[in-house]
Amino acid sequence: MAPSRLIPISVVLTTCVAAFLYLSLQSGPRFWTTVTRQTIITRPSNVDFQADKFTPEVLLSAPRRSPAVPDSSGKLAVYTVSTYSFESHEKTSEIRVINIRNGRSTLVTNEKKTSEPNWLEGASELLWLKEGEKGSTELVVGNVEEVGSTYLAGIVAGTISNVKLKPLSPGKIAIAVTGKARRNGTLYNEEQEPKKYTTARLYDRTMVRHWDEYVTSQRNAIWYGELEKSTGKWSLGSLTNVLRGTGLESPIPTFGGKDNFDISSSGLVFVAKHPVLNPAFNTKCNFYYVPILDFSHGPASQPQKLELEALQGAASSPVFSPDGKSAAFLQMEQNGYESDKNRIVHIPSIASLQHASGSSHDAQSLNLDVDGNDWDRSPSSVTFSPDGTMLLLVVEDKGDDVLFKIDLVEDTNGPARHPQGLTGVGAASDVQPLRTGSNEVFVSSTSLVDNSIYAIVDPTQPTGPQIVSSNSQNGLSFGLSDEQVSEIWFEGAGDYQVHALVVKPSNFSEDQKYPLAYMIHGGPQGAWTRSWSTRWNPAVFAEQGYVVICPNPTGSTGYGQAFVDAIAGSWGGLPYEDLVKGFEYLKETLPYVDTDKAVALGASYGGYMMNWFQGHPLGRAFKALVCHDGVFSMNDQMSSDEQYFPNHDLKGPYWKSQELWEEWDPSRFTGNWSTPMLVIHNALDYRLPISEGLAMFNVLQERKIESRFLTFSDENHWVLKEENSLVWHTVVLNWINKFVGLPPYTEDDPVDSVGSERAVGDVEMG
Repeated sequence: MAPSRLIPISVVLTTCVAAFLYLSLQSGPRFWTTVTRQTIITRPSNVDFQADKFTPEVLLSAPRRSPAVPDSSGKLAVYTVSTYSFESHEKTSEIRVINIRNGRSTLVTNEKKTSEPNWLEGASELLWLKEGEKGSTELVVGNVEEVGSTYLAGIVAGTISNVKLKPLSPGKIAIAVTGKARRNGTLYNEEQEPKKYTTARLYDRTMVRHWDEYVTSQRNAIWYGELEKSTGKWSLGSLTNVLRGTGLESPIPTFGGKDNFDISSSGLVFVAKHPVLNPAFNTKCNFYYVPILDFSHGPASQPQKLELEALQGAASSPVFSPDGKSAAFLQMEQNGYESDKNRIVHIPSIASLQHASGSSHDAQSLNLDVDGNDWDRSPSSVTFSPDGTMLLLVVEDKGDDVLFKIDLVEDTNGPARHPQGLTGVGAASDVQPLRTGSNEVFVSSTSLVDNSIYAIVDPTQPTGPQIVSSNSQNGLSFGLSDEQVSEIWFEGAGDYQVHALVVKPSNFSEDQKYPLAYMIHGGPQGAWTRSWSTRWNPAVFAEQGYVVICPNPTGSTGYGQAFVDAIAGSWGGLPYEDLVKGFEYLKETLPYVDTDKAVALGASYGGYMMNWFQGHPLGRAFKALVCHDGVFSMNDQMSSDEQYFPNHDLKGPYWKSQELWEEWDPSRFTGNWSTPMLVIHNALDYRLPISEGLAMFNVLQERKIESRFLTFSDENHWVLKEENSLVWHTVVLNWINKFVGLPPYTEDDPVDSVGSERAVGDVEMG
């Protein structure tokens, strides 16, 4: 859905930025700042270009690097990079390798429709996927020492992804992939299905829709097989659906992927939702182990279920130890609560599950201790250290996504284990072994000013990461710097402090006043962290001339489970009071923030809060609001996909907890609405259906409140397509800028406005 008019940008500028980001991989000095020491690996910069100003075009056209995976020698790491051009309106994708020692990057292939590179044996051969004809997937083998020389290892008659490999013996590698399966367990290929002569869909149980698509009879499945090298070339044997006939689905829709399964030389582990409980009302998952004696033949034995009585909630991150003898995963206690604390389950002997009966296994939920108290943080992922003696966790902690380690050896001080942080400021996202025979790991991360950072961390000697590569020279090529980012703490509604991130313009001066952009996160059990985003990036707003405040009120993650839990039954209560306190703190404490020129923006739960602001006194403090895919009527939550969410947060379904559903319903207070508001709501949003946004806009128009409605027919809860995102940013920035006296981002709308010939708020009744 390309706009009819695009914002002009210099071709020279775009070319320079793209070239700089591709070639200039020198690191910057300011990531992970809480560690005691850091070593920087640098290389000469071949090009010295820089964006003068960080704009939506720079954000959306900057090369996006994937996490990198080192080879077995630790000399090279492979990754993908994609770049969008607003001149050609096309996206290019490349597979590249980076020299870990000097940071230099080398192109492997830029062939279209390629993805997911994985190292084969040694340190030169790679396997990657390529979209084939008629819905098939090709497995391509290439060599980093012979760029351009490739061959096919096999063709799979359907769409597969999430490749995982495990060496078995010289010339043999186990492979696991995921793909959609038909009801009979065979691989689904939409392009080869018989033609249908009706669009009818018939359901006997919910969910009918999930996230942005209608639920069908096809289910996610894990497939395994073997790659064998013969006469110098790799070839793929047959693939076996390990879930066939089990009634299980993995990865778990809609966001499950590689984090839902793992492979060893002797089997597979995975997590799946309970096969009988309705997924619309339950989060209950189980962990499964499948022993596999021969990856070249199927079927394997039936999955062995591990069930811990105390853990009845969602599960994720199943992982084998390096030797395949142990395993670990994460699981929550409560069924129906998707934001419960993740507990760490360790299985010292995975073989114990083969003969387990009931609870006769050695799995245990680890007891973690900090200063004599139970550790109240919730890990998002777990993996083993290369030597298998430690667990490495990525954990949200006070606005950062920190890498922690936990020793698995017995602690002489007692049964509790003590987590230790290995990184500091920023957002760790992926952890890989650096090389064979070393305990060092390769960590991929981001920050608020850099969209990709690669670093080396030694868990045994946590003296500071070695930064291998920064995609933007620590923000320099974006025109950004760490000096723009700070934090504040203010008193909340109760006896607790609330944390907020602060992002200032790059040309900030203490003796000037800047309009306020008060940005409220979604979730509500979520948080603003020092991580990069191409959707809600605070720096984009800061570079327009705002001081951006990103508060983490009650319900936010990373500040202890009690703080997360406190929002249940209090959607418009404690969080709203925290945000009022935060606004008062800004007004009284930060002289450079002009609270008389303030706007507020939010998406999802943040959009709910925009509507709550409208109906309550704080709404009058803002010149304008932006509500993206927000909640208007709590009753409409009954048309959402995952019903366990409102049922938990509102203490039961509507007919059992009607008082709470109505107490926190923003639509009850529409008689107080008066602040100009931009409403954004997308047609494919099945989490919060578009009727919510239409209802908001209808109320605003009938009350003759200045308002606009923006929608995308091909976007879901998020706006992901680059051209659409540019329109989104343009409309949002033009809207808020005009109310605080900042120049418009563009003089004209990026698309034609329907009804612009009428006066604002002019509504015909009848």
